[in-house]
Amino acid sequence: MREYTFSRARQQLAGLLDQARRDGGVLIRRRDGQQFEVRPSTPTGGSPLDVPGVALSLPAGALLDVLGESRSIGAPFVRERPTHRKSK
Repeated sequence: MREYTFSRARQQLAGLLDQARRDGGVLIRRRDGQQFEVRPSTPTGGSPLDVPGVALSLPAGALLDVLGESRSIGAPFVRERPTHRKSK
């Protein structure tokens, strides 16, 4: 693992990060002898909204028909858009 002084790490930060990505990590040494390791982080798995799809096997337009019907009967689980009225 490559070692950098604090001053050199500060001056060459972009190169230090590239080196850490290639080699798995680098060390930064301060004048007082303390050492710090810089390593690339592991991916967390992407967006929490990135979820697998569900195969429903519905014919085309069936979902739209169900939503339209639920709106026409005022089903409680479907929210209508709020209407904004101008106050007088």
